[in-house]
Amino acid sequence: MSWSISPMRPEDYPLVSAIYREGIDTGDATFETEVPAWSDWDASHLPRCRLVARRGAELLGWAALGPVSERRAYAGVAEVSVYVGKAHRGAGVGKALLAALVAESERFGIWTLQAGIFPENEASLALHCAAGFRQVGKREKLGRVRDRWRDVTLLERRSLTVGAE
Repeated sequence: MSWSISPMRPEDYPLVSAIYREGIDTGDATFETEVPAWSDWDASHLPRCRLVARRGAELLGWAALGPVSERRAYAGVAEVSVYVGKAHRGAGVGKALLAALVAESERFGIWTLQAGIFPENEASLALHCAAGFRQVGKREKLGRVRDRWRDVTLLERRSLTVGAE
C-alpha cells in the first residue's frame, strides 16, 4: 500500500473539500450541489470517525460518519460518506478507507452503519457490499437534483460485536 489512513484534521478540509467537489461533479455521488463551508461540514459529521488516505502531503480520499438522529436510541447508528479523488479511484483507496471506518466505528460503539447510494453509482454499491453492507431497500424519487428525480438504494452493515448482546 502506497498510502496510509489517518484521522482527518481541520486543516485537511481544503483538500477534503476538493475531493468532495469531484464527487459532486460526477452527479452520482450526493444530493449536494455545493461543497459546504468547514463549519457546516464539521457540524453535520460526528467528531470521531473521520479518516483520510494520505500519500505524503497528498490526500487521496476521505471517509466520515454523520449522525442519523439525535434520539438516544439511535446513538449507535451512523451514515457513511466515502469519497476518493478522481485520480485514485479503482486503486483500493475506497476499500481501505471503508475498512478503517468500519473498525473505527466499532471502536466507538457504533452498531449500525447505513449508506444511501444512487443506483447509478455502481462502484460505490460494490464497495459497500464488499465491506459487508447489504441492501435493505430502495427509496424512489427521494430527491430532485439538477432537474432530475433520484432514487436512493439503502444499505446497512450491522456490527457483529457491538450491540450483539
